[in-house]
Amino acid sequence: MRADTYIPRRLDDQWKIGFWDVDVAAPVLFMFFVGYMSGSKMSFAVCMASGIALSRWISRLKADKHPAYAIHWLYWHLPSNPMTAMRATPPSHLRRMVG
Repeated sequence: MRADTYIPRRLDDQWKIGFWDVDVAAPVLFMFFVGYMSGSKMSFAVCMASGIALSRWISRLKADKHPAYAIHWLYWHLPSNPMTAMRATPPSHLRRMVG
C-alpha cells in the first residue's frame, strides 16, 4: 500500500500574511487603515510611507535574531497588566534571577 501522506516539518512557524510575518506586516496594515480613514490622498500616502518605513525598521531589527524576538521585546519593554502578565515567568521589572 503506497499512500502519499503529508508530514509537516515546521509546526511552530510564525503567523504569516502572504510572505511576511505578522509582526512585520501589521504596521503597514494598520497605517493603511489609518490613511484610509483620514480621507485625503496626501495623508494616505504619508501614512503608507510611515507604515512601510516602520515595517522595514522592524524587519531589520529582527534580522538574525530569534523568530519571536518582537514578542520578547514587547514583554521586556511594555508595562505588565493583568491581561499581559504571565504566570510562569517573573515580572519584567525583575532583571536579576538567582538559580
